[in-house]
Amino acid sequence: MSSHQPSGAARMFGDFAPQLVHFTDHVLFGDVWERPGLTARDRSLITVASLVTSGSTDQLRHHLGRAKDNGTSEAELIEAITHLAFYTGWPRAMSATAVAKYLFHR
Repeated sequence: MSSHQPSGAARMFGDFAPQLVHFTDHVLFGDVWERPGLTARDRSLITVASLVTSGSTDQLRHHLGRAKDNGTSEAELIEAITHLAFYTGWPRAMSATAVAKYLFHR
């Protein structure tokens, strides 16, 4: 993370839960996301799938944008959500699609 620009986690929770921000910025997005075993694109697809299946639409907002930044197209993300509908359930897929539509067409 840049020392000049606070992370999203720091802006949201820095004063309230500084240790959670530390783990988010340095362990999750530092150590875990930077491991060499998967590409950032693959990690994004896995993360989006996990968030869709768990119904975590608040975090999905951030990770859909990150997935696009990591080289995943909007069409691929919509296809992943559609595919997941049969494994995670229709309501979660519909909620994820609503988030994607809002983000991709605003």
